[in-house]
Amino acid sequence: MQISIEKGMAPAKGFDLLVYPIIRKFPLAKIADRSIAAFAEHEGFEGASGEWLCVPILNGDKSTKVAFLGMGEKRGIEEDSYRRLGGQLAKRIRESKAKNAAVSWEVIASLGVSGREAMRAFVEGLRLGGYVFHSYHPDHQEKHRKNAAKSVRIFVDNTILATAMQRGLEEAEALVSGVHLTRDLVNTPSMDMAPQHMADAADEVARMSKRIKIKHLDKARMEKLGMGAVLSVAQGSLHEPRGVHLIYTPTKKAKRSIAIVGKAVTFDSGGLSIKPADGMMTMKMDMAGGAAVLGLFRALANIDVDVEVHGIFLAVENMPSGSAYRPGDVVKAMDGTTIEILNTDAEGRVTLADALAYAKTFEPDAIIDLATLTGACIAALGEEIAGAMGNDRKLVDKLIGYGKQTGEPLWELPMFPSYEDHVKSKIAHLKNTGARGQAGAIAGAMFLKRFVGDIPWVHLDIAGPAYAEREVRPDTPQGGTGFGVRLLMRYLQGL
Repeated sequence: MQISIEKGMAPAKGFDLLVYPIIRKFPLAKIADRSIAAFAEHEGFEGASGEWLCVPILNGDKSTKVAFLGMGEKRGIEEDSYRRLGGQLAKRIRESKAKNAAVSWEVIASLGVSGREAMRAFVEGLRLGGYVFHSYHPDHQEKHRKNAAKSVRIFVDNTILATAMQRGLEEAEALVSGVHLTRDLVNTPSMDMAPQHMADAADEVARMSKRIKIKHLDKARMEKLGMGAVLSVAQGSLHEPRGVHLIYTPTKKAKRSIAIVGKAVTFDSGGLSIKPADGMMTMKMDMAGGAAVLGLFRALANIDVDVEVHGIFLAVENMPSGSAYRPGDVVKAMDGTTIEILNTDAEGRVTLADALAYAKTFEPDAIIDLATLTGACIAALGEEIAGAMGNDRKLVDKLIGYGKQTGEPLWELPMFPSYEDHVKSKIAHLKNTGARGQAGAIAGAMFLKRFVGDIPWVHLDIAGPAYAEREVRPDTPQGGTGFGVRLLMRYLQGL
């Protein structure tokens, strides 16, 4: 689908669906034919958020549909409102089977959000709301191809605003390419997304820009670095672990260096502490943190930021076998920290111990990790909100603020010093479980905190929002969501 910004008022011909985004209680007669406005009023259309009214009209010798799509109260409009609008429109275009749609930007051209930001969010919603994953169902794939819209033309009668909107459109396209990649990786079954597959995907991303370099860490390299923690998790699987270190270098001199670390467990059976069958059904998504790192670098291939970015993940598969690590084992991380394994299903923090210790060696100005770490975080915050925990007040606040802008909400959980006792072991430095039934998400963060030292750090527990069991937002279909890609890009741009 081609999306374009066009100067002027929407023409009378050349489309089969004309959409007017409308704020609540807006007098429709100002923009639409009086008869259509009167019909909408008779039908009770008010412009509530997501409200839709479609009116077929005769346009020459063929039928055209004129539609109104509500955005809600004017005073409540913010950047994410445009993203939701785009997602809702994608759904409505699909339902109406429109091939060429036009959008009049007249009513919402000046609602307190800049043209660039509004269009960026709108196009993100339009693209993300139209996302489908049919790689394993060719019939559905072909049906979607045939029914997909060919074009969406956005009309605005202001040259300066059109220029700003064009910038937002281009930026959104680059961002969405990264989110789509993350979604594709997460949605791919684990049989086709083993650690080596993730390393191969990283190679493809690195080839997209001369500014991106890649280092691979195979099993031998991990052994040399002393990564006993991640190697212990991997030892039960036939698939050897694969580490990836992507490095983005800006065109200008880097102002700062930031490390983004993702959990990348390509399938989590729980190991010998095996999960119940229902608990394994979606465990192909346990590498969503690593997939978000790849999605971010896919976007960085086309968006320049003045920051050196290190993207790191250690991909493993957590399986039960005769060679699997056991409850009661003590393993040693790269930095010398010893870890008592009390539950092999708390493997994510064990792999991240080495990933964070490795990131620390590059002395970045900040470290952010994303991990589908704990079911406890889903119990606390649900499936739409990620938990944020860290050792730096400013960094936590910045990420929470950017999450509000990008529609990827974060909620801070407290890291009281006394909670460090939850992960203290009697025979090692740490144990990989917290106190039974207490503050599980916080215990996971307390465990990770040891491996970053004094470097400003935030841990994002994305166990809930990384994978949608149902459509939770109009721009988020069921399956992998790509959570974190846009949030992290906004943070890097903000630096």
